[in-house]
Amino acid sequence: MIMTEESKMILEDTKESMEKAVQHLESAFKKIRAGKASPQMLLGVKADFYGSLTPIEQMANISTPDPRQIVVQPWDKSTLAPIEKAIMNANLGFNPQNDGELIRIMVPPLTEERRLDLVRTAKNETESSKITIRNIRRSANDMAKSLKDEGVSEDEIKDVEGEIQELTNTFTAKTDALCSEKEKEIITI
Repeated sequence: MIMTEESKMILEDTKESMEKAVQHLESAFKKIRAGKASPQMLLGVKADFYGSLTPIEQMANISTPDPRQIVVQPWDKSTLAPIEKAIMNANLGFNPQNDGELIRIMVPPLTEERRLDLVRTAKNETESSKITIRNIRRSANDMAKSLKDEGVSEDEIKDVEGEIQELTNTFTAKTDALCSEKEKEIITI
């Protein structure tokens, strides 16, 4: 079936929006720690840098020399205390140690209870991503139905709605796969 340009645009926009929803889920999962130290654990933590809140990844080199430790080495030593304070205030469950040169963060092993909390968090993020995908589907279907006013045939509208549903199923399956992968990562000791 040959589709009009409007139909193709609706499908492209829908696919792009759903991809963004999955990317958002992936970035949310990076912040959920699964027992191994990772620089992403500190993403979004902002410290006071000469009067403005600045992400610490823009103020320091963040590395993981081993699976249980994160090292934050600021480019300006005068920012050590604000970075340490920001990490503590972020309530990530870390106790940073400032040695005057850099900040060491020992990542504690996860308890079984904490692992279950993290799995719940991952499932909530997944559900919120699915809701976003369904909202995208609804607005795309509304746009497809509005094509009828522009003289597009009902058959083509049905085809577009079918394509939109296929996209929805594909991206929902991706979120489920990401969730089960993250769940496995969290539960595995």
